[in-house]
Order: sequence, then structure tokens, then C-alpha cells
Amino acid sequence: MEKILMKGNEACAEAAIRAGCKCYFGYPITPQNEITAYMSKHLPKIDGGVFVQAESEIGAINMIYGCAGSGSRCMTSSSSPGISLKSEGISYIVGADLPCVIVNVQRGGPGLGTIQPSQADYWQATKAIGHGDMRIPILAPASAQEMVDMTLKAFRIAEEYRTPVMILADGLLGQMMEPVSFDNKSLPEADSSWAANGHANSRPKNTINSLYLDPLELEQKIKERFKRYEQITEKEVGAVYDKGAKIVVAAYGSTARVARSAVDKARAEGINAGLFRPQTLWPFPKKQLIEATENAKVVLVTEMSMGQMVDDVKMSLEFKLPVQFFGRTGGFVPNPDEILTKIKELEVSDNA
Repeated sequence: MEKILMKGNEACAEAAIRAGCKCYFGYPITPQNEITAYMSKHLPKIDGGVFVQAESEIGAINMIYGCAGSGSRCMTSSSSPGISLKSEGISYIVGADLPCVIVNVQRGGPGLGTIQPSQADYWQATKAIGHGDMRIPILAPASAQEMVDMTLKAFRIAEEYRTPVMILADGLLGQMMEPVSFDNKSLPEADSSWAANGHANSRPKNTINSLYLDPLELEQKIKERFKRYEQITEKEVGAVYDKGAKIVVAAYGSTARVARSAVDKARAEGINAGLFRPQTLWPFPKKQLIEATENAKVVLVTEMSMGQMVDDVKMSLEFKLPVQFFGRTGGFVPNPDEILTKIKELEVSDNA
């Protein structure tokens, strides 16, 4: 299996091209610029490949709306404040039932904040990515290889369920270099019979739209969409986790790698700790978390934020276990010893 040393951002971009992405529309912002730069260099080389640096993030997401409506496989990427600007367009895309992939390589905020890594867009991604009754699947890679694998998965889910899909990475993951494999990384051609791409009088005209003035019609559309969300919740949820731990550390993305080191150190000292890493943030892997915490006395959530995943962990456990939090924000990355110290505190508290 051939492996190539690449940044996480570059691996994501190459995976998108190999997945059959023909069109990319974006706007530069640190720390995701390698995606835009890679696409600008490589996408026009493929048959039908189109790269456009839009005039703004708002322009980029509306170009995605039009492109997705034609049935073309397309992607955009940005970082935190840029995703905020895209949120209205994302809602339109959901309302028109269009498939696309959106990458958010998170940086610290609010506002311009910092260019350092963060995970403080969890609430935005999982709870408030756009207005109206809507959800979009959120995938959370933790390595450059998962940037590859989840990019392909994102395109598949987008087309199977006719929805935007977000890859929620962070500045650390986007910038780190790791060996990745692209062996057998491809997707079949998508069915675009629903698209507004010319019908040559051979089929009925397709209309792409998110406006429904009849409330009964809109309600029916939303209910149909939520049936698809139920299917996504049943079939597309993912997590990796240790079983049997008394202290379960819950973390995603780059922070999960740090937490893995802390858990391994704790185990070496005789502490029964384990890691729970969600790979999908919406739908949140509730069943997997319950299985991971069957013997747990406490759950420790750790993030590069002030604790945005905590509520989902508590609700998934139906508030039956105590949930503690340790995190860093403002662009700081927790280190293993900080998390280990918190694990030891919980171990002492449990034995008291």
C-alpha cells in the first residue's frame, strides 16, 4: 500500500478530487488555505474540473448552491468566521435538498479570534449551522488518513441522502503532516436524474428551489427530510472506544489524540481509564457512548473549547453519570499531562 506524506488539508483536497469532485468554490482564510491552494493547482487538470476563488465566503456558498443544483459533485471549505458567513447559504442548500461537502478547519474565536486551532465551532456545526428545521451530518476526523476516508464518506452520504455534509476538522489537524494512502479511494458516478442540468425534452423539467409558500407543502418537505435524518442516525453513526473503563475520557478530533496519550499513561499507572472518540458529531453516537460507559463511574469530556460537547454527552447518557470537563480555549491545545492530572483527580475522588 503506497503512502504519501501530506498535510491534513492537502489530503482532504486530494481525496475530494479522487472522489470525483469536479467543482470547488472557496475563499482564503487561515488555517485551511492549503485546501484552496491545492484545489487551484490540481482540480483544473482533471476533465471538467473547475476551481473558482469567489469574491467572498457568501459568494462561494451560493456558487455551491448553483453547482450542486446541476448535479455536479462539489465542495467548499473555510474556517470558523468564514463558515458563519456561509450559514444562510447552507440553509438554502438544505432547503433545496442538494448534496455537497463543506469543510471547516476550525480556528479560535469569537470574531477573528486567532489563527490557532480550536474546537469551538461544535455548537455552530451541530446545533446552529443554518436557520429552520434542519440538520446536516457532521464528520470528525482525527488524523490525516481520516481526512481522506471521511472526505469520501462525506460525498457518499451527501449524495445518498441529498444533503450537505460537513467535515469538522481543526487547525492542528489541517496543518500536521502524516503518511496517507489513497488506495482504492473512489466513488461511483452519482445519480443526478433530479438535477436541473438540461432535459432535452426527454424527461420532465426539474426545478431546484427552497421556497414553499404553501405551509402544507413545506411541512411535508420537512417531514420527508427528517425521515432521511432518521435513516442517517440509524446507519451512519460512528465512534471508536475502549470498553470496561471506570473513567471514560470523551474527546474528538485532534484533542482525542492527546486524550489517547493521557489515557495510556493513566493505564500504565494502574488507573482503569478509557477513551471514547465520536467520529460523527451529528448524529451523536449515543448507543456507542452507552456501551463505552457500562462500567463507568464518571465521564471526562475534553475539548479545545469551553465544553461544547458536554451537553450531548450528558443527554446521551440521560444524566445517569457525572460528567466532568477539562479543556483549553483561545488557541491552546491541551497536553497529555494536563488531562492525566484531571484523570488522577477523578480517580482519587472515586476512591474517597
